[in-house]
Amino acid sequence: MTTIKMHSELLTPNFLSLSAKLGQDPLQVQGAGGNTSIKNTDVMWIKASGTQLAHAQDQDIFIPVSRAAAVAQLMDEENHGQTVILDPSSSLRPSIEMTFHAALDYPVVIHTHSVNTLVHAISPQGLAACQEKLAGLSFALVPYVKPGLPLTKEIMAHVNPATNVIVLQNHGLICCGASVQEVADLLNKVEERLAMPPRKITPEIINEKPPTGFAWAQEGWIAHDSRAYGHATNGSYYPDHVVFLGPALPGRDHDNKPPAIIHKDKGVALRHEATAAQKAMLRCLADVLSRLPDEWDTTPIRAEAEAELLNWDAEKYRQALARGS
Repeated sequence: MTTIKMHSELLTPNFLSLSAKLGQDPLQVQGAGGNTSIKNTDVMWIKASGTQLAHAQDQDIFIPVSRAAAVAQLMDEENHGQTVILDPSSSLRPSIEMTFHAALDYPVVIHTHSVNTLVHAISPQGLAACQEKLAGLSFALVPYVKPGLPLTKEIMAHVNPATNVIVLQNHGLICCGASVQEVADLLNKVEERLAMPPRKITPEIINEKPPTGFAWAQEGWIAHDSRAYGHATNGSYYPDHVVFLGPALPGRDHDNKPPAIIHKDKGVALRHEATAAQKAMLRCLADVLSRLPDEWDTTPIRAEAEAELLNWDAEKYRQALARGS
């Protein structure tokens, strides 16, 4: 416990404030997604898996880990993170993204699921535009791989010591820096360059009753827009969609499982029992699709990648926490 107390000062008010601000902005973080960390040579505090950055200032959502032990996990894929925890009394688990936070040699690292970034990161035309827009920054583009250790290894294969902006294909954004203010300023710069204003959406009035056990969601415009409908039903574009909503948006119910079902030319039906995380991911999909240019194509993650996420114990843990929140 001495080590923990010795380094708890790393959790500065401005770090907690930035974390909470990001968590409260649905254009940056949705539900329990995203994570932030702050570290010195020995200790790293990182958001715990399944917790929400929005609560950074009013709940204990960060957990201290040994940075050296976290980096060592890159060589030991059977170690699932428990031995890195410096507070053995904690019931929390470190974020599944702990290893890249530890491996990136910056004191402050933030990872968001920025909507502006996602618009670019799910499209081949968007990725090309992203490289032009971020020219002049120390920037790297990382192909999609499964979160956790595979992603960390892919990141480290694409960055150099100066890289402080990382766009993750079909996933999100990482910004790094020497201080909280430096990272906040960098994130703002990236957001300004990648800004994609949404097109005006006219809410659809649905006179038909929703299916039993469902309510019509405000994101129902997706069912009336042919391109948005096509994208929404063609596949999944980033991990948290798969984890919380399932693959793509289904057009019918099955096994009473899908939290959201899209009915073409009617609306999106949201199950009454849908969790806050599921609702947040439906909003995220609408936010992304409302900003996607008509001339841009989309590249879903593969069915095999979806299966990896759905059968992953780490993500089942996040799902269980979301159901209990």
